[in-house]
Amino acid sequence: MIINEVMTAAEAAVIWGLSPRTVQQACTGYKGSKPRFTDEEARLSGRIWLVTRKGMERLYGNTCRGSGLEPVGSHSKAN
Repeated sequence: MIINEVMTAAEAAVIWGLSPRTVQQACTGYKGSKPRFTDEEARLSGRIWLVTRKGMERLYGNTCRGSGLEPVGSHSKAN
């Protein structure tokens, strides 16, 4: 499902064990550098940055550090 592939920068930060500011700076660029996410991987919705799971995996890897949480959409479905 597509909705499971998109999350807020704050949610992504928790899942990947990063600072929310780190993810936001990857969206906006840091100190004049270009954003690390592509236009297809992140967008601003009002005041909230939305990022894709694929974008997070590309930048920060497939595993989640420290949170004990799994990326959105990777949960097993209960019977």
